[in-house]
Amino acid sequence: MNKENHLNYFKGGLMIGAGIGLATGIATTIWAKNKQELSADAVLDRIKRAFLKEGSIEGSWISFEKQPIRKFAIHSEAYSGGITRMEDGLLVMYEFLADTKTGTVLDVHRSIA
Repeated sequence: MNKENHLNYFKGGLMIGAGIGLATGIATTIWAKNKQELSADAVLDRIKRAFLKEGSIEGSWISFEKQPIRKFAIHSEAYSGGITRMEDGLLVMYEFLADTKTGTVLDVHRSIA
C-alpha cells in the first residue's frame, strides 16, 4: 500500500506540473502576441490591397520610423505613409496613419496633387 501512495503522489504531481506548464505556455503566447508589431512593409501591403480593390495605384510609400500618436486618452504608435492614384484624370494622394501593432488605418487625408 505504501508503494501505491507513492505512485498516486507521483501521478498527482505530474498532473499539477503539466497543468502549470500548459497555463504558463498559454500566458506567454498571449503576452508575446500582444507585444508583437507589424513591419512597415506588412502594413503598407495591407493598405495597398485595400486600395487595389477600388482601382489601380500609381505609387505608394511608408515611413519606417514609428511616431507616437494620441487620440484623447489612447496612446499608440503609428507609421505614416501614402498612396497615389489617378481619379477622373487627376492625380490624387491619400496620406494615412496606421497602427504599428494591428495595421489598422487610424486616419486618412485625401488631397489632389
